[in-house]
Amino acid sequence: MTTPLYCGIDLHSNNSVISIQDKNSKQVYEKRLTNDLPTIVEALSPYKQDLQGCVVESTYNWYWLVDGLMEAGYQVHLANPAAIEQYNGIKYTNDFTDARFLAHLLSLHIYEVAR
Repeated sequence: MTTPLYCGIDLHSNNSVISIQDKNSKQVYEKRLTNDLPTIVEALSPYKQDLQGCVVESTYNWYWLVDGLMEAGYQVHLANPAAIEQYNGIKYTNDFTDARFLAHLLSLHIYEVAR
């Protein structure tokens, strides 16, 4: 039996933070990587069979990542950052907490799709 996993990717201009977690929000993988599609696909590959999807924020530069992940066979969702109320009550946020939050939203099926 496989364990469902969920991936959140906090995408920036030259790097991405990837967080993969299980349905209980336990981190399985987390790392900052350069924005290089082969590097990102290679990092995700050990988890591909169990990944229920990847959520990427719909920032100005999401096209290359979303298109590349879809071509590699991943289910990808776009999150609209303006429609997501993040971190109500959390004191500190950073790229890693952002990626974790996206993965958590996917596990709950409550992320907002970009329009």
